[in-house]
Amino acid sequence: MPYPLQQQWLFPPLLQASGLACINKTPKKLNFNPSKTSPILLFLFPLSSSSSRIMILNSSSSNFPPPILEDNSADSPLLELDLQLQDSQNSSVPDSDDRNLLIRNLLKDSKTEERGFECYQKAKRNPDFVPQRSTLHHLIRYSMRLNNWNLVWSISEDFRKFNVYPDASNCSRLVSSCIRNRRFKLANNLLQILQSEKEVAGVSFNSAMKAYNKLHMYSSAVNVFEIMKSSSIKLDAESYSHAMEAYLKMGKNETVFSLFKEFESSEIEQTSFCTQIYRVLCESLGRLGKPFEALDFFREMTKKGFPEDPSFYSSLISSFVSIQEVKTAEELLQEAEAKKMLRDPSVFLKLVLMYIELPDSMDKTLDIVSSMKKTNLRVSDCIFCAIVNGFSKKKGPNSAIKVYQDLVSEGHEPGQVTYASILNIYCRIGLYEKAEGVFSEMDKKGFDKCVVAYSSMIAMYGKTNRIRDAMRLVAKMKEKGVEPNVWIYNSLLDMHGRVLNLRQVEKIWKEMKRRKVMQDKVSYTSVISAYSKAREFETCIKYYNEYRLNGGGIDRAMGGIMVGVYSKMSRVDEVVKLLQDMKMEGTKLDARLYRSSLHALRDAGVQIQGKWLEESFGP
Repeated sequence: MPYPLQQQWLFPPLLQASGLACINKTPKKLNFNPSKTSPILLFLFPLSSSSSRIMILNSSSSNFPPPILEDNSADSPLLELDLQLQDSQNSSVPDSDDRNLLIRNLLKDSKTEERGFECYQKAKRNPDFVPQRSTLHHLIRYSMRLNNWNLVWSISEDFRKFNVYPDASNCSRLVSSCIRNRRFKLANNLLQILQSEKEVAGVSFNSAMKAYNKLHMYSSAVNVFEIMKSSSIKLDAESYSHAMEAYLKMGKNETVFSLFKEFESSEIEQTSFCTQIYRVLCESLGRLGKPFEALDFFREMTKKGFPEDPSFYSSLISSFVSIQEVKTAEELLQEAEAKKMLRDPSVFLKLVLMYIELPDSMDKTLDIVSSMKKTNLRVSDCIFCAIVNGFSKKKGPNSAIKVYQDLVSEGHEPGQVTYASILNIYCRIGLYEKAEGVFSEMDKKGFDKCVVAYSSMIAMYGKTNRIRDAMRLVAKMKEKGVEPNVWIYNSLLDMHGRVLNLRQVEKIWKEMKRRKVMQDKVSYTSVISAYSKAREFETCIKYYNEYRLNGGGIDRAMGGIMVGVYSKMSRVDEVVKLLQDMKMEGTKLDARLYRSSLHALRDAGVQIQGKWLEESFGP
């Protein structure tokens, strides 16, 4: 027989919410008909609110059939349960532990987690409720999963309110997540809340420094470290390692060294972070130009038993290379090779560049290539290119070609930069067929947008009067979306100017202006030379005046052309002014320009200016 309930009660959900039913008390008659084998756990406690709510939960995880609620009447004010309750008046109000258990179990399920948070909000209104640490962990995971930062802020304020804090790992993740998602105000608020809790403060502040360093916000990491010191938060090796890294990235190498001395003099426990501390110290000393001191600290670290890693050798070798201490750099290189700790290609590049700068050391660059082969490191395009260009500069283009061919035959793959370099060498010494072969090879390998290669090829076509080939190549590069640069336009101006194709010269000049490619000294020299050969002297003067208005200086080529232009126009005053400008800018006359200038002045009958020229520029 159903029992009518005269009081308002709430049946909160417990443990496993597999048989959950929520019934609002309304003026309806509802019969609750559970299965005979269905165990039900109910907690009953009265509510003062008139809008009370009944929640019935199947507490067993077994597969019992769920209870059935039937609406028998729409008008009855009584709520009836078809359940034999022994004595509802003796039911006890759930304590704080039960509420925490209820909230946690609701937060475990994504279907009920929102309801769990609502229960937490209601439970906070009860003065006897105190959230447990595990409850806070579930709340943090819930808020982070939603990316609801206002919710995170609210929960973090509850830490202080209830004087209950998450464990160290959860605090660390929470702080780093806020910083990683650039919620810096929230992160600062969390640190302020956590700094008084010794159990979690150190870990949380360390996590903040690490996160700020990852975002390259080194000054923020330093500020966190200073707060730790001023708040007397216990510093450990991790704290010093993050702070020293921040100062290193900021370029404050002296501060890094002073922090290391501070750490060394303290009684802080030596941990795995000591390796990081020594690594930062060695790099900092290297930047200060003290690689020998860095090497001493490295040896000290290994004696203490801390593990070494490839980054130490990269830093130390780079430091000795920077001061060209060849012997020590080579010894460290051999030591690292023996320990298989050479993994940074940039170290090999620095060694190659050092040997290129040193006299009679070019052959050692090939030893570096052999070392890279032993360590299974690919010779990068930068290293390949540096070696080829180094041989070209120190031993001539033929030596560079031989080295290039030898390296390719050994299986080393050239990249776009190396291809462009060897193509330029072939063009310079007149091996045009080989240059075209390299260009074709670049195209097949997908290096078809290299402006430098296009520039070399177009200049080569200009030298060999293959103007149509040059124009076809320009059209091809434009089709591929490659914008011609000033070098390419200069080659086009020169080749069209030499055959006096002034119409094409003017068209190219206008295209440069339209594409906003800034003309340089070579551009103006080519155009003025073309119009001078065509005896269009007024146009020459127009371009020259434009060039001077744009701040262009006068070199010997430009001076020689304009002396000829002014002489042919009998504008002696302009010749004198031009020569005065050249003297003021420090441009010396070669023998040819000197003779042509002197003849121009003598032919005009101006003896005084001729004498001035002899005194100013004469041998």
